[in-house]
Amino acid sequence: MKRHSLIAAGALGLALSAQADPVPIEAFAKEPNISSLSMSNDGTYVVGLIATPGEDNETLSLASWDLPETIDTSKPLVPSRITPPNDKMRFFAIQALPGDNVFVAGRQAWTGQTYCTEGGGAGAVKTFVAKFYVGSKDLNDLDEGIAGLGTERLASKQLEQCRDLQNTTSIANRLPLEEDQVIVRYFNVGNGETEYYRVNMRTGAKTFIYNGSGRQQIAFTDPRDGRILVRQGIEAAGDGDWRVETYMLNQSTGQMEHEEALDYLASNRYQMDVAGYDEASGRYYMITDKFSDKAAVYFYDPQTDEFSSDPVFAHPDFSATSVILGTDEENWNEPLGFRYAAATVETYWLDPEMRSIQEGLEQAFPGQLVDLIDTADERNRILFSTEASDQPPTYYMLVDKSKVAAIGDSRPWIDESDIGTTELIYYSARDGLKVPGLLSLPEGYEAETDGRIPTIILPHGGPWARDYAGWDVSGWVPFLTSRGYAVLQPQYRGSTGFGRELWFAGDKEWGQKMQDDKDDGAQYLVDQGIADPDKLAIFGYSYGGFAAFAATVRENSPYQCAIAGAGVSNLSLFNRLVSEDRIQRIVQGETLAGMDPSKNTEKANIPILVYHGDRDVRVPIKEGRGFYNAVKGRVNAKFVEIKDMPHSLPWWPDHHRQSLKAIDDWLKSDNCFGG
Repeated sequence: MKRHSLIAAGALGLALSAQADPVPIEAFAKEPNISSLSMSNDGTYVVGLIATPGEDNETLSLASWDLPETIDTSKPLVPSRITPPNDKMRFFAIQALPGDNVFVAGRQAWTGQTYCTEGGGAGAVKTFVAKFYVGSKDLNDLDEGIAGLGTERLASKQLEQCRDLQNTTSIANRLPLEEDQVIVRYFNVGNGETEYYRVNMRTGAKTFIYNGSGRQQIAFTDPRDGRILVRQGIEAAGDGDWRVETYMLNQSTGQMEHEEALDYLASNRYQMDVAGYDEASGRYYMITDKFSDKAAVYFYDPQTDEFSSDPVFAHPDFSATSVILGTDEENWNEPLGFRYAAATVETYWLDPEMRSIQEGLEQAFPGQLVDLIDTADERNRILFSTEASDQPPTYYMLVDKSKVAAIGDSRPWIDESDIGTTELIYYSARDGLKVPGLLSLPEGYEAETDGRIPTIILPHGGPWARDYAGWDVSGWVPFLTSRGYAVLQPQYRGSTGFGRELWFAGDKEWGQKMQDDKDDGAQYLVDQGIADPDKLAIFGYSYGGFAAFAATVRENSPYQCAIAGAGVSNLSLFNRLVSEDRIQRIVQGETLAGMDPSKNTEKANIPILVYHGDRDVRVPIKEGRGFYNAVKGRVNAKFVEIKDMPHSLPWWPDHHRQSLKAIDDWLKSDNCFGG
């Protein structure tokens, strides 16, 4: 309730007082009190991760909540069992499964010589081993693998090592109508095939059912019984291109038939995703951008080989992302709603009861994103979370469609009156292209009265990705707004999720028009009276690090300094990353051209901080160190090596402490904005 009482205070002109006493780094660095919650289908228990008791939020433990028949909503729910990690393995995810079981993911640091992971083949590799466990909701009998998958003896120690490093075992189909059964997807390094097993989660018995191998992979299985309904594959199309083909099950003959109406060339980069199957008509829900700039939902009928003339669901400004179909006996296969990607992922409910529940919760938690995580049978219990760009996730249980029980606040020590909010904006690039952006301002800031402030341009990684306006799990955006900075996350050309025009406009424009979009975003904020033109910085990670490198060597840079985290400094490495896959060579490799920062280091003209994790195998640390070594004699530069940090989240508290401190110190130094 604290969160709501503070809304009025922000409106009374208290906004910028927080910048005199910024939120401590530790508030963003340490593990959340609670995360990764999941509820069983019958609503009898919840599992999740909590901060390990007595460790001051350094690690995460597994937790399980037994839900009694009658829930007392007057007090928070308390875990029934807690299982801490060991000295080597750290947990990062947990999910409730049928048969009163849980699926747990963890990882541990690993160093050795290998040929079967990124960065392998030359000397010792510092990386991580992923481990997956299954056990009961009591959390005291976790077994590695799922029904033994991922732990079997292989032909050589090297293959077993590869299995551990490339472990991708996962639940492919939860089979909602089955009480104890699931379909498990497992990559068998022994034969190089992705295998599928039907597993009884109560007994552990497993049965091999099919595999996806060669040029055809399994694209969709029947949620009722796990049958393969759709396969997708590739065939050579000449001139180095590939044709993506779809095959669907003919229910009458039992044969997979080629659906030529769904074919497309890989170079066209169409989205053609099977999002569901309508049992009554035999048609499929397809999410595609073949007919419009933004992806929409269409019906496809394999009997007539035709799409519906009009979309089943389309949003004029945003792409559709998924179809929600009923999974209970009472509403099985009924269309309940559609999701689409706006500033956050929104749901358009067709089901009147679910729409009423969503709207009621949004009224109870104004200004927050309400995410309905899991719904129990009969909808008598709904696990949901609330969050906003200035409010970390908080978890609740809706009981009997009318009462709310608190479960836990992930970061109760963070006060939203110290954090800025985020909105989706659009600005024009110098060539007229309309570019989306997420603008975050310090709490209560008004350009008319508060004047120009230091501003950070924060491009996302990928670059085939996009940002969202909820709570930033990296911590970067709230960390920066709490220190009085404006933050713009430009969804520059080459970004996905905002339509094909914006996506394709980035082709062969790396470090050129893609970079112009970031600079034009900075100029837009200057023109709006928000950004101080003498206090502009660019900060990015992964591809965003590439953008920071590019900004460092471009002439007439609008920035006073740059920060590059785990950045690729040369286009040739990006090409190597995509060249191993024949489809990626077409759909991404052909787009990869432009200005190469590593070949223009003699033009460096602004100070740069480079930081990089020493367990990064996606972008080896030599990339960041090499660029730093090339420019340090020309501009003020600093290199920070982050011990044991991998390329991607989840990062450990010490990774956040080291990187956030380096960022904070650099921005406050004379290399950027001064003290």
